[in-house]
Amino acid sequence: MSHYVLDVRYMLCPMPVIRAQNRVAELAPGDTLEVHATDPGALHDIPAWCRINGHELLTATQQDGEVSITLRVQAT
Repeated sequence: MSHYVLDVRYMLCPMPVIRAQNRVAELAPGDTLEVHATDPGALHDIPAWCRINGHELLTATQQDGEVSITLRVQAT
């Protein structure tokens, strides 16, 4: 299991979700992905995408205008 970081700061909806989806497709089950975004919609969109696609949301926070979301990739 590996940990990866995805920087999608300064991208607007729907790009943070699309980039996260594309990156998750390259990862193995059990890997974690930490996403950093400045689009406040990512705080809701990426967790919703995780629920729909069966990935585990580990953390979702917003501080100083930056959203940080960590998820664990599940087998699909």
